[in-house]
Amino acid sequence: MKKKLAVITIGVLLVASIFAGCASSPATTGEVAGETTTLSGEINVAGSTSVQPLSEELASAFMEKYPDVVVNIAGGGSSAGVKAAQEGTADIGASSRELKAEETGITATVIAKDGIAVIFNPANGIKDLTMDQLKNIFIGKITNWKEVGGNDATISVVSREDGSGTRGAFDELVLGKDATVVASATIQNSAGSVKSAVMSDANAIGYISLGAVDDTVNVPSIDGVVASKETVLDGTYKISRPFLYLTKAPSEVTTAFIDFVLSPDGQAIVGQDYIALP
Repeated sequence: MKKKLAVITIGVLLVASIFAGCASSPATTGEVAGETTTLSGEINVAGSTSVQPLSEELASAFMEKYPDVVVNIAGGGSSAGVKAAQEGTADIGASSRELKAEETGITATVIAKDGIAVIFNPANGIKDLTMDQLKNIFIGKITNWKEVGGNDATISVVSREDGSGTRGAFDELVLGKDATVVASATIQNSAGSVKSAVMSDANAIGYISLGAVDDTVNVPSIDGVVASKETVLDGTYKISRPFLYLTKAPSEVTTAFIDFVLSPDGQAIVGQDYIALP
């Protein structure tokens, strides 16, 4: 029997109340890492909206393999995932950025890698930006596309919300610790909404997970390097980050799920849209 994946996009303040109402299931027998084992119960994952689509795919495959396990997926952002893992309101916190020095008491497991792609509206014909140009656009020093070889039009900056792992990684890797996104930027709370905002404005620029890129947007190279799985893995594309699962005291079934994610079967799912671990 295949269970339907519960997908819940919520803030961290709602994670505990929603997860508390879920019930566990009877035991079933399957294989993890080549060993026969009995698995039952529930796994609650909360955090990064960038990691969320991947978690949903992994959870679906795991529940097919173990029909008496239920995996619930919640959003809320990377900071919400860190807090949920620390406070025990989720079994796994999901983050699309490295942990900060003060985010302690939890164990981080890298499950995948991802690039952050800069996106334009398809009407924008610019093919490449330097990292300095990209930074200056997002902090408001460059405000017209003609300054970087485009049309004479005001640039519309689209960014993610505070607490987003994609925002945190972009700020760190592109803007640097002493710079902030221009105050006039339009703020969106998911990769999908960033993409929609850029698609609807010919003069917009934004950034999304490489795994969320499709042919509806124009993706320029940065410093002459195209964002791709290959360039993220070889280090030539500089705007990249890890996908993390965060745990505090994982149960047997939670550990089995993470083992599955890191297995060849799990990494094959990762590699469909994201970057599998070497």
